[in-house]
Amino acid sequence: MAESPAAETVKPLFSSQEIARRIDALAGDIAACDLHDPLIVAVLKGSFMFAADLIRALHGHGLTPEIDFVFLASYGESTTGGEVKILRDVTSAIEGRDVVIVDDILDTGQTLDFAKSLIKSRGARSVRACILLDKTARRQVDVTADFTGFACPDKFVVGYGMDLGHRYRELPFIGVVENSA
Repeated sequence: MAESPAAETVKPLFSSQEIARRIDALAGDIAACDLHDPLIVAVLKGSFMFAADLIRALHGHGLTPEIDFVFLASYGESTTGGEVKILRDVTSAIEGRDVVIVDDILDTGQTLDFAKSLIKSRGARSVRACILLDKTARRQVDVTADFTGFACPDKFVVGYGMDLGHRYRELPFIGVVENSA
């Protein structure tokens, strides 16, 4: 079992209760769109917790969407912001359907822009995006989400599916890693 460096702590930014309340509100907003043959496409890996909770909340609001996943990776000079590659593609039929892409964070915009273009090119009736965190400070591509959980400060965040070197995904809240040294 890998241990976290002793000098690191995670300061909560959004609690699990705040996240749950916001997800329920997002599900209500999505359900109000009267989607035709809805398909939820979760972008892996970071969105897995958010997508699972959102799908359950959508059920509570009367939606019964099909669920699929796409695994995208951004390669470049840093952890984000390079060329986007498909590591696992969507297998569901897309043509004529209302698709909601679910992702954890909208940062540079390259991944969401790529995902929206990919889904549109396959004949979706509509493509919407639901993101948990919107970090506008680093945006490189003019792309926006239709549904947004929280505005995110220009800090590296972890927890609730998001990681730092494969650590912290399991946290039930979203936080900022701080060095205490």
